[in-house]
Amino acid sequence: MRLGEAPASETLDAAERMSTDELRTLQLTRLQWTLKHAYDNVPHYRTAFDEAGVHPSDCQALSDIAKFPTTTKADLRANYPFGMFAVPQAEVRRVHASSGTTGKPTVVGYTAGDIENWAGLIARSIRAAGGRPGMKVHNAYGYGLFTGGLGAHYGIEKLGATAIPISGGMTPRQVQLIQDFAPQVIMLTPSYMLTILDEFERIGVDPRSTSLQVGIFGAEPWTEQMRTEIEDRTDMHAVDIYGLSEVMGPGVAQECVETKDGLHIWEDHFLPEVIDPLDGRPLADGEEGELVFTSLTKQALPIIRYRTRDLTRLLPGTARPSMRRMQKITGRSDDMIILRGVNLFPTQVEEIVLRTAGLAPHFQLVLTAEGRMDALAVRVEARHDTPADRRDAAASEVVRRIKDTIGVSVTCEIVDPDTLERSVGKLQRLKDLRER
Repeated sequence: MRLGEAPASETLDAAERMSTDELRTLQLTRLQWTLKHAYDNVPHYRTAFDEAGVHPSDCQALSDIAKFPTTTKADLRANYPFGMFAVPQAEVRRVHASSGTTGKPTVVGYTAGDIENWAGLIARSIRAAGGRPGMKVHNAYGYGLFTGGLGAHYGIEKLGATAIPISGGMTPRQVQLIQDFAPQVIMLTPSYMLTILDEFERIGVDPRSTSLQVGIFGAEPWTEQMRTEIEDRTDMHAVDIYGLSEVMGPGVAQECVETKDGLHIWEDHFLPEVIDPLDGRPLADGEEGELVFTSLTKQALPIIRYRTRDLTRLLPGTARPSMRRMQKITGRSDDMIILRGVNLFPTQVEEIVLRTAGLAPHFQLVLTAEGRMDALAVRVEARHDTPADRRDAAASEVVRRIKDTIGVSVTCEIVDPDTLERSVGKLQRLKDLRER
């Protein structure tokens, strides 16, 4: 590994050097402004606050945020397309949207000030990951309505680095340009990074021989085992970036390369909470629950207590002491599989697959109905050098470990290398074949 030293304090921006007291004072001022801005300019928030019997003036401490109602993806869809905007259309400089694969897309807007703040937070994130001005950044996040590509792009330029805006897809071309352009940093989903590594190895090039020093991976949950897999195959640092379009896009929180111990939330712009996902009760720092965000500086689309569905816990800051960390996201309440009364997340299976000798990090979960009971099959690719007689043993090992650690019985099929569909964006691990 070629990076990892803590950055000099003079390279950090003013917010990263704040004391905890200074940060909390700034947060309260910005929270009070945000609540008033939302109440005065967004009919949905005015109605929601009034129905809950709260007013922006009721916020006199950061803990008072718990008095206010939460916001969900359904609220954004109900106000499609621009009903949640808090500024006139003429002040909106950009619009992004989710894919809308499960209904109407959620639409978000940005003023010029929002874009400037966003670029600054991405720049801060890249620097925390180990990127520096003058480096070349291979940006393989998708461009377009998805926030990843353009969000990262503006931050790369804001940092003073060189953006290589390749977007996703055309994997052989990705590999060729990494060799030709010699970037030091790559930004993309972790599952697509595995696809790129497979292509390097397919053409006989060792990924460890490239110029890459840092990979900044986000847009989907991934595990410590995945980090080890990528770092071992590339000899670069693999660090996590977090965001979602409804809150801003990538750059809400970032893992620091010198610690790799969870993602520091940029709390000068976002107020985090963790709540019980069932009853909405606020949980103390350190308790696991659903992550909730309130924006503190967004102009076009202020977001109040947005329920992310991501499961995590809040921890004290380390590399940035005044900024709390969120534990690495390894599951979402809406990708949880309930199999015969047992809760199971795809990332739990990923950990087991990556610990099992002879198996590649490419797998798929197939959910079917057998009579009145659900059944889960795990399909995993063998590595190219795995002997045929090792496959049955590997399958038995996966089945046993899932039973021992998660407590549910599954079947496992080991398939040939390069059999399962590869990802060029967010990975869909689960294939649900049950009749609805």
